[in-house]
Amino acid sequence: MKSSVLATGFLLSLGLFSACQTQKPALATDTTVAPIVQTPIWQSDAYTLYHDKVVQGKYEARALSSTELVSNYVSPANDQQSPRVEFKFSINGKDNEMAPGLNHLLLAVPRSGGGAIETPPIVFGKRYEDSTPATATTYLAPNTPVKIRLDLRPVLAAFKKDGFYTTFKGDKLYQQDFKHVYVAGGTAPLSWDFDNLTNKPELELKDANGDGIYEVTLTLNQPAAAKTTAQSWKKSIRTTDFPQYNSDYPLADALYNLALEEARRAVEPDSTFRTGKEWAGVWTRDVSYSIILAQASLQPKVAMKSLLRKVSPEGRIVQDTGTGGAYPCSTDRIIWATAAWEIYQATGDEAWLRKVFPIIKLSIVDDVQNAYDPATGLVRGESSFLDWREQTYPRWMQPVDIYQSENLGTNAVHYQANIVLAQMAAKLGQPGLVSQYKRQAEAIKFAINQHLWQADKGYYGQYLYGRTALVLSPKAEALGEALCVLFGIAEGDRAQQVVSKTPTVPFGISCIYPQIPGIPAYHNDAVWPFVQSFWALAAARAGNEASLTESMAAIYRPAALFLTNKENFVARNGDFAGTQINSSNMLWSLSGSLSLVYKVLFGLQYQGDKLVFRPFVPQAFAGQRRLDGFRYRKAVLDVTMEGFGNTIETITLDGEPLPDATISAGLTGRHAVKIKLSSEAPATQPVNRVADRVAPETPTVAFAKGQLTWGKDENADEFLVLKNGALVTTIKTTEYAVPAGSFATYQVVAVDDAGRESFASEPIETGTAVDATHQVQLETVAPKAALPYKGYSGKGFIEITPTTNKSLTIPVTVPEAGLYAVDFRYANGNGPINTNNKCAIRTLRRGSERLGTVVLPQRGVEEWSNWGFSNPILVRLEKGTHPLTLAYEPANQNMNGEVNQAMLDYVRVKRVE
Repeated sequence: MKSSVLATGFLLSLGLFSACQTQKPALATDTTVAPIVQTPIWQSDAYTLYHDKVVQGKYEARALSSTELVSNYVSPANDQQSPRVEFKFSINGKDNEMAPGLNHLLLAVPRSGGGAIETPPIVFGKRYEDSTPATATTYLAPNTPVKIRLDLRPVLAAFKKDGFYTTFKGDKLYQQDFKHVYVAGGTAPLSWDFDNLTNKPELELKDANGDGIYEVTLTLNQPAAAKTTAQSWKKSIRTTDFPQYNSDYPLADALYNLALEEARRAVEPDSTFRTGKEWAGVWTRDVSYSIILAQASLQPKVAMKSLLRKVSPEGRIVQDTGTGGAYPCSTDRIIWATAAWEIYQATGDEAWLRKVFPIIKLSIVDDVQNAYDPATGLVRGESSFLDWREQTYPRWMQPVDIYQSENLGTNAVHYQANIVLAQMAAKLGQPGLVSQYKRQAEAIKFAINQHLWQADKGYYGQYLYGRTALVLSPKAEALGEALCVLFGIAEGDRAQQVVSKTPTVPFGISCIYPQIPGIPAYHNDAVWPFVQSFWALAAARAGNEASLTESMAAIYRPAALFLTNKENFVARNGDFAGTQINSSNMLWSLSGSLSLVYKVLFGLQYQGDKLVFRPFVPQAFAGQRRLDGFRYRKAVLDVTMEGFGNTIETITLDGEPLPDATISAGLTGRHAVKIKLSSEAPATQPVNRVADRVAPETPTVAFAKGQLTWGKDENADEFLVLKNGALVTTIKTTEYAVPAGSFATYQVVAVDDAGRESFASEPIETGTAVDATHQVQLETVAPKAALPYKGYSGKGFIEITPTTNKSLTIPVTVPEAGLYAVDFRYANGNGPINTNNKCAIRTLRRGSERLGTVVLPQRGVEEWSNWGFSNPILVRLEKGTHPLTLAYEPANQNMNGEVNQAMLDYVRVKRVE
């Protein structure tokens, strides 16, 4: 395999050489003629971008013409793999064997006698470390068979004795919920994606003879499974009906044409968008971001049909399947609104506007009730598009904790949705609604700048998270940072600070920074080209030429080397094959590439009922360029431009000066626009280029005898101790004496010598109020369910559905006035924690006063004896008894529409202030 790859690379290099000779004499064969030395457009230690090629070490991609590219890139993912195989066992697809950072270790090197490498029976929960010798130059051989054996007898014995097994976390796993045993790990075909183990039957261990020893045989380092891309691309389908682009930069022209071709391939026979080559169907966030970037201009009819595909029969925007059963754990569906408005601005279709307005309006009404936090002014819900729990959240967080998080990107899209709704209301002649939605938007904007801005860093934090007290994660979150600049949440100097101070790594801007240790690349330690495109738009808006040039290079490099617009790539090495999941022909990636031409270089901006030119051409891309056939409503524009910079010297429409560089919505027919830029670079602004680094591991904290204790991380230099979300002290030791007193939550943050912070540890509750928690067994207020589930307290539990116990009145008695946290112990076995759409939702009221939304996410497929707690709702209660009502209301409809079910054990009331 390796020799054939080398041969192919050599022949391709010859092809590149020949192509170079026919195009221009870049390399001379006559030694008397000096070779022409190209000036790089962009250069770093990682790669170099030229006008017609990309060079990354021994790899090169070149544009042979505007419709043909070649590349000799080969992923190093299967080359010289380490034989160190780290893995864990998993019951029911959960990370429930050992604490984070503790893994079994196998050295997959040949044994005497040959045959499969085999582990001894490894006792579940007891770490195994292989002592087989291996040198630093020992690599994992191709097609290495490995038999992994698990001794599950202690778990089975606990099932027989007690009916349940207690995991290292203290959770009870009941025998009736025991379904499957898997192995997870970091060497393919193993995966650390616990949530998706249930979709990988090849990773399931079986007990063939019933002796309690489970086994699976895997083949590691399979060359046949190596991820590859094409080595040449030549335009093969018609795209002449799309806007045509050409410039002095053959590589950029070819990548534009590649994106056009992939855009055409991204349309299904039913005229909706396909998300990616490996991703069938329409996904709300994917198609919405793609429409905003380019598809509203390029394929508006397909964009309309695709958005309407993501509307429920009741007329609400559909939240894609996701954490804990989708909505409201995830709430970024509202980006649909901005996409819908982009289509109207591009087409002027008022019938479309009238159709989408009530859909957005109804969806926001639900969000206000279920997700808007009156305490902070922010919106709850998972990070927009970053919907793979441990990839961007600490491992201790359950789906209900993720619902409570208040994320930068998600809040930015909610802000913009309210702005859009106000603009729609004005256009449709509903002035009373305009002020309402503007107020809601301004409240979110104020809250973002109040709670998420980090003045010491010059960019926003990732999210607020916690339980009864929220803390700010100081990580940068690339998409959210970009959207805050683009939507005007960050204004003036603050917008420039965000672009100049947010960290970028050598291959682009990673989704988050710093990275999370022990988590494979996907959202963590990865760059997504569509996010990079939004970052480019933000850089252009902020006037940061250096950042814009870097972003354009970071988008062109992977598309050229991989010869397709991939979904993502590894931040630390730029490789497409090292991420957990990837796809070619990715809709939002190709749309991002097109946006560089439309929205950056030519600066085509829709502003309500006009089209404005705000071009920005970095000096490295100076020259002449042309965009023919760009459609704006009933007009077709042919645009020529020369020079560089972001200041227009002259602009004409059909030879006449064009006031304010603005095209009227009433223009019809075909017209010529000519732009001359000033060729003056804007004021220099910095870029915060950093090495790709990880933060320390999140501490695992225990509390006993008045002491907090945790382990020492070798990367931690000191620890922050937080009380109720606020810093109490900074210490070097790994223990802290908790003062006696009333209720408090404590967390610990590890900090390394460069100031990079871990996530805060899982909140530990202390104080006298914890012991005085009041409970109401719910079988005392409604008939107990006749279902065979285990693990409940008291004498039983109750079932809630849209028709069963639709409304419950619960008498809650407290001994003194104060602020109380009210939550529910529940079970929801309607689906896994990572997908499906059956999150149960209810509203808690005191009389007519709405106290909050109770969210009861899925906890496992048919795991009805898996109990946990809902989100806590903070309520001020006077001394005495208070009748609280838990009810299913119209806004509580989930994305399933039919199944909205949970089992309730008791309500818990604890004083927190």
